[in-house]
Amino acid sequence: MQFAAEYIGSDYAQFASDYRVLVEANHRCAVDFGIDQLSCISDPYRETQGFGSKITYRTDATPISTHPLADDKDLSKLAAPDPLVSVRMKDRVDAAAAYKEQFGGQYSILGWVEGPAAEAADLRDVANFMIDTVTDEAYACELMDVCVENAIAFAQAQIRAGAETIGIGDAVASLVSPDTYESIIQPREKRLVDAIQAAGAYVKLHICGNITHLLDGIAELGVDILDVDHMVDISLVREKVGPKVVLGGNIDPAQGVSRGTPESIRQTMLDTYKLASNPFMVNAGCEIPSGTPPENLKAMCEPIEYLP
Repeated sequence: MQFAAEYIGSDYAQFASDYRVLVEANHRCAVDFGIDQLSCISDPYRETQGFGSKITYRTDATPISTHPLADDKDLSKLAAPDPLVSVRMKDRVDAAAAYKEQFGGQYSILGWVEGPAAEAADLRDVANFMIDTVTDEAYACELMDVCVENAIAFAQAQIRAGAETIGIGDAVASLVSPDTYESIIQPREKRLVDAIQAAGAYVKLHICGNITHLLDGIAELGVDILDVDHMVDISLVREKVGPKVVLGGNIDPAQGVSRGTPESIRQTMLDTYKLASNPFMVNAGCEIPSGTPPENLKAMCEPIEYLP
C-alpha cells in the first residue's frame, strides 16, 4: 500500500483518498514485480467513515479515524452507510470498477471489507470493544451484527463492480480467547463468508498476528483463502484447515522481505511452499513495508518450483 504509493511518486494520503492513485500504483507494481492480483485495500476506515467517523489523511502513514461510539454506546447515533454514497466506501467500489474496465481478465481483482470484530473495534475503539466482550456481551454482539450487515452490502457492491475475491480483515480477533472467538465472533464471520460466497466471489480471511489459538474455529468458516502471518506455523495451519483451503504467506514482511536478500527470500518462499503444500499463494505475512528494496519484492514474486 504505502510502498505502492511511493513507487509511483505519490503518497499514502492520495493513495487512500483517490481510487485513481490506488489503481495506478497497484497496476504499476503488478507489471513491474509480477504480481497477479490487483487490490482495493488501503486502510481499515472505509466503513467507519460511512458510519460517521472523521478521517485525517497522512502522507507517510495510514489515515487516522475517530471512533463514533467511543464515548457513547448508542447505536442509533451511527450514520447509515451506503456503499454507493458514503464517500470512502464508494471510492473503493470505484477502484474495483476501474480495475475491471481497464484490466479485466488480466488480473484477479481483490475487494475488501472489515470483519465484525475489527469494524466494531473501529467504531468503539479497541479497548472499549474488548471490555464490551467481557462486561456487555449482548451489546458487543448487537454492534457486530450491525457491522456484518453493512459489510455484506459493501462486499456485494464491490462484487457487482468487478471484484472476484473479497478479503475480510479481522485483525483484532487475534487478541481474544478461543472461547470468545468461537462463541461471538466466528459465527458472525461465518455469516459474512457465506453471504460473499453466495454473491459469487471467493473469500480471503486476513487476521494479522498469531492465529494459532483460533485455528479450530477458523477451520469451520469455509473460506477459500487464508492469509497466514509470519509467527504462525504454516504446516500446522494446513493440518487444521485441510487440503482445500488456499494458504497465503507467510514470510516476515519486515525481517524476511524488507531486510532480506533476493537469495534468502527465494529460499524462504520455496521452504514455505513445501510446508504449506498445494493449494498455495506466495505472499508475505502482512503488508510489504515502505522502503523495501525493489529487488527484494521482485524476488518474492518470482515463480517457484511447482510441487505436484
